[in-house]
Amino acid sequence: MAKIKYRDALRIALTEEMERDPLVFCIGEGIAERGGSFRVTEGLLKRFGPTRVIDTPLAEAGFTGLGAGAAIAGARPVVEILFVDFVMLAMDQIVNQAAKYRFMSGGQGRVPLVIRTQGGAGEALAAQHSQSLEGLFYHVPGLKVVMPSTPYDAKGLLKASIRDDDPVMFIEHKLLYMTEGEVPDEDYVIPLGHADVKRAGTDVTVVTYSLMTLRCLEAADRLAERGISAEIIDLRSLVPMDTDTIIESVRRTHRLVVVHEAVKRGGIGGDIAATVVEQAFDSLAGPIIRVCGKNTPIPYNTSLQRAAVPSVDEIVAGIEASMGASIPVR
Repeated sequence: MAKIKYRDALRIALTEEMERDPLVFCIGEGIAERGGSFRVTEGLLKRFGPTRVIDTPLAEAGFTGLGAGAAIAGARPVVEILFVDFVMLAMDQIVNQAAKYRFMSGGQGRVPLVIRTQGGAGEALAAQHSQSLEGLFYHVPGLKVVMPSTPYDAKGLLKASIRDDDPVMFIEHKLLYMTEGEVPDEDYVIPLGHADVKRAGTDVTVVTYSLMTLRCLEAADRLAERGISAEIIDLRSLVPMDTDTIIESVRRTHRLVVVHEAVKRGGIGGDIAATVVEQAFDSLAGPIIRVCGKNTPIPYNTSLQRAAVPSVDEIVAGIEASMGASIPVR
């Protein structure tokens, strides 16, 4: 088992799937000659040639539509859109075409399309290159949404997404590409819809995903020194979502904190909180706490950017707040 970077795990997944299935191909801006802005597709052009690793013009609507059409026709395209912010240019192709085709064909058609993109705040990339827009896609029936936090998950979930017969929004985080983790050499697939308990705990359930998983784990380390045992659940897949794991954990810990980088208003955290209230209200011993991004565009200034997204200190404070108020468990 080797320790590799997140971006390398993604490249290995693409390589293995392209070798396994000749119908898999990659298309996007700068992914062939340059190997992608984040070096994920580096070397694929030399290995598979220009008919399977295709550079495009700056035309997200065009090449995303090409990907959707190719998927409907039987191929398995992996479309790379450089920033999730740019997905807005292809929303008709994704939301009105790819997401609805299986339903509108009465289940006769399928759209095995993966859209790889990345989001979140990075190194001073400002408001139009730093958004967390997963909530938009989470809201659309017919789309699956995957957001891995580790190299191991990135490889296994990308392979599963490529093999899936429905369109998948595969959203990476720009600050995860250089992180490292152990990844098995052998082929493996992580089924969509299965959360991972990254750290077991007894006092509070913390539900999160993507980059915030790493920050929640750091927060849990700090809290352990104060005698608070936090269970960290990494959703990995937002759609389908593993609500069973969340509910089971909350019934044991009696507390819930939801952490995500996207803004709080209309965020996925609110839906998770509502689901827990519907299914496990009688298990809650305190208020559900959401630690989320501020309701603001991401500033260019790095200090202001840090203030706009959840920090480890804020996560610690949120978990402590969940422990501070207590009501009887019925």
